[in-house]
Amino acid sequence: MIDGLPYRQIGEPKRGGMVCVVDHASNFVPDDIPLGIAPELLEKHVAYDIGTAGVAGRMARRHRIPAHMAEVSRLVVDMHREEDHPAVVPTESDGHLIPGNIGANIEARLEAYYRPYHDALEKWLDEAQPELIISLHSFTPEMATCDKDRPWEVSLLYNEDDRAARHAIRLFGELGLHVGENEPYSGKDLNSTMNRHAEAHGRHYCAIEVRQDLITTRAEQSRYAAIIADVCGRVALALD
Repeated sequence: MIDGLPYRQIGEPKRGGMVCVVDHASNFVPDDIPLGIAPELLEKHVAYDIGTAGVAGRMARRHRIPAHMAEVSRLVVDMHREEDHPAVVPTESDGHLIPGNIGANIEARLEAYYRPYHDALEKWLDEAQPELIISLHSFTPEMATCDKDRPWEVSLLYNEDDRAARHAIRLFGELGLHVGENEPYSGKDLNSTMNRHAEAHGRHYCAIEVRQDLITTRAEQSRYAAIIADVCGRVALALD
């Protein structure tokens, strides 16, 4: 973490412009939180959204879409859950037991990481008043606890407000991508950060899931940064 903060921000928001939010950008686990898991598990999707930090960083630096990104693993505390959600500090993920989280001091994790992340995000968005928020996630092509095919290259999630998502689904599809809608899970079931920071304020947003195997290299991350920046720029224009 930079300066002990559970988030980092890249770029300066332009008032009324686009911004990007990445809840699961990092697999970092502080030394004082023993999760009791094999180290290699931190390189898997259960620890973070693979590729999203690289995509968001390139969007910020090359496409002038500033980013607010989490700096701790979702195994420490999941920024994309409500405070009272039973998995805000997960005790298992995709069939893996997280023994260090059993009986963990959840309030301490919320106070140290979760609340500073969301408080800073709230202030950042209030100052920027963005025309469009891009909520960036990635999903694994397969899960041990799910045998359902995951063929989509990108997917748009939403809860009650689908205005931006409808435009994005069409525009991604016109690029020849296999586009999902509320896949591999539904935004009506899990949309915590955008429910709080977008829908509750009437702000337009695109919650985008990219399949992880498509954004593992720098070249792939650059490609998707350009694609997302272009599509979301056109979504913002369509919403004017």
